[in-house]
Amino acid sequence: MTRALIDLDAIGHNTRLLARAAAGAGLMAVVKADGFGHGAVQVAGATLAHGASWLGVTSLQEALELRSAGITAPILMWLYAPFETMDEALLADVDVSASSIAALETLGRAAKRVGRPASVHLKADTGLSRGGATEAEWPEMIETAVRLRAAGLIEIRAVWSHLANAEDPSDPGLHRQLETFARIRAKSRSADIDPPLIHMANSAAALQVPAAHFDLVRPGIAIYGVEPVPGRVFGLRPAMTLESTVILTKRVGPGTGVSYGPEHVTDRDTTLALVPAGYADGVPRRTGGRGWVSIGGLRCPIVGRVAMDQVVVDAGDHPVVAGDRVVIFGSGENGEPTVAEWAEWAETNPHEILTGIGTRVPRIHYSVESPKETSTRSPSLPVECAEMTPS
Repeated sequence: MTRALIDLDAIGHNTRLLARAAAGAGLMAVVKADGFGHGAVQVAGATLAHGASWLGVTSLQEALELRSAGITAPILMWLYAPFETMDEALLADVDVSASSIAALETLGRAAKRVGRPASVHLKADTGLSRGGATEAEWPEMIETAVRLRAAGLIEIRAVWSHLANAEDPSDPGLHRQLETFARIRAKSRSADIDPPLIHMANSAAALQVPAAHFDLVRPGIAIYGVEPVPGRVFGLRPAMTLESTVILTKRVGPGTGVSYGPEHVTDRDTTLALVPAGYADGVPRRTGGRGWVSIGGLRCPIVGRVAMDQVVVDAGDHPVVAGDRVVIFGSGENGEPTVAEWAEWAETNPHEILTGIGTRVPRIHYSVESPKETSTRSPSLPVECAEMTPS
């Protein structure tokens, strides 16, 4: 009854838009966390068909899933512990990031065991203070890399880093990161490390920081149609619609408690609609009394606590019946809530909303191969079900 509809044409549109913005740099589509909840294999196929040349994932498990699906495009994975065994990554022709000397040594040992060199992306920490070697650690990092390369155990495919705040191009921290990265690259070249790829740009940087494009950009959230820069619209198309169904309605009078607590008590005669989608399905628990859904083109508020499997919606005096379609979030073109609105109600970011859609929610992928780049539908704001104003 609750399902996520994934528009692969929107994924294709977003990929093409980002490839144009990259202005000659290659494009790595980041499909970690099951393609931000959209389905990694399906998203990977759509992005590769529309301009991506690389795929980015966090874990070895994610990389091997793509390989098992028959995807042969270059893949980079970047998050693992140095005591893990990376043999499978090398055997599956997966590029691996190295953030430390210990990680390099791990990859060297794996190369000895499997009899083939590891393809390595050396990661620099230029100011995010997460993965990567700092500028002070870099000389020893590249010394180790050169030694392992000379032994035939690694191939140095790239030097890369990650930005802390590309949403604000005027941020001094952004410019400090670019300057630090320039020094690190210079030190690498002085040690005879001049790999074919340099990459740094995330979604926001791919769209508005050309100085960070280098040879490859790595968009994540933008691939899925979420505008990454507050206040700016680049023309991305949201790919996911989360929908459910009304399964029960009841007419109640004023003073009726709703859901646990109760934290909500009705103040008038109204119709309550039960929707089988709760926090196990990706509806954040804290959105009770804050979130809205669309039923038949009408925005209706969620009232009372969000339960694990269900929410209650106040439909007011509108003729809502069991079987009516409920749009939890979508593109917003027809007035339904967007994932950005849900993120605001939950006090988080759209990434968490999308990746939080539960595993029991089926993903339905579709493509109509529309040749049109823009929608001809006229968006209209829905009537509200209750005397409340969305926050």
